[in-house]
Amino acid sequence: MAPKKGKGQQPTFNLSFLDIMFCGFGAVVLLVLIVNSNTVRHRRERDQDLRTKLMALKLEVQARERLLSELKNSLEVTDSQIATAKEKSAVLAEKIKRTRAKISLFENASLATRRSLKELESDLKSMDAERKRLLAKKRRDQDAGEKVRYFSGEGNRQYLTGLRLGGKRILFLIDASASMLHQTILGIIRRRNLSRTTRLQSTKWQRVIRTFKWLLANVPPSSTIKVAVFDTRIVFLGESARRWVAVTSRQQINDMVDELEKRVPAHGTSLSWAFSAAAILSPRPDNIILLTDGLPTMGAKPTSQGKVSSKERVKLFRQAVSRLPKAIPVNTILFPLEGDPMAAGLFWKLAVDTRGSFLTPSRDWP
Repeated sequence: MAPKKGKGQQPTFNLSFLDIMFCGFGAVVLLVLIVNSNTVRHRRERDQDLRTKLMALKLEVQARERLLSELKNSLEVTDSQIATAKEKSAVLAEKIKRTRAKISLFENASLATRRSLKELESDLKSMDAERKRLLAKKRRDQDAGEKVRYFSGEGNRQYLTGLRLGGKRILFLIDASASMLHQTILGIIRRRNLSRTTRLQSTKWQRVIRTFKWLLANVPPSSTIKVAVFDTRIVFLGESARRWVAVTSRQQINDMVDELEKRVPAHGTSLSWAFSAAAILSPRPDNIILLTDGLPTMGAKPTSQGKVSSKERVKLFRQAVSRLPKAIPVNTILFPLEGDPMAAGLFWKLAVDTRGSFLTPSRDWP
């Protein structure tokens, strides 16, 4: 309601308008208070949440710091344990090293002991074998009497009483021509084209070698010898090429036997070379032992003629005999060859003329 105006008076506000204004202002203030209250509450709530989170973070940091401290302590303990373990490991490694060194010494000592034992066992076996060999040699020497060389099987082979083995200087002449490979012409032709080993093992040639060994075993100990093999030429074996060798010189005798065993029969037969060598020796031999299988096929000079007739071989034999020095007995051991019927008679006559001996041994001798 508007205030009434009188004459001569100022207008006055109506109470109702002021009330409205104050009510409006109060409403605004109330609204502001309400809004501000909500804002403050929300701020407090947010601050409270932040404080809570901060507290949680502080607690987490504290927990992590405690964990870190524990880990550091644990790490220090671990480092200490590792250091202790390294020290113990070093000590153990040193002990292991010393132990291994001791074991190595023991093993070496044990190995040396085993080797020593094996060497002693070997020495004992060798000594026992040597003792047995010496005993056997002693028995052989007792059985053989004055023999200078042992020959296996000789106990049943002493029936060659006509062979003269004496003399101060004995010359052995051994036929090493191709005919010594076999007793037949066909066998000789076949064998001379075979291998060296097969020719060396020829039965006839092995008989010649065994016969030579038997002769050495029965030569008087006081004798000296020379050994020569001949085919189209003549070759002295071992030391006999330079001097007369004492039959008691075992090494030189064995060397000559070894050299003969390696000789392969080949080429033709020149008896002239053999008897000419006997004539030029100085001093001359006082006994000749000839091992051959027949009459010669060549003279002192080589010939291009292929087949040699029986008549021509007899002529070559007589030419060879004419070269012999006088007064030296010739003892011939003949290993007969097929197709040479005159050989036995001529060599027998040579033995008679020189006061030597002649024999043709059986195939199982010696």
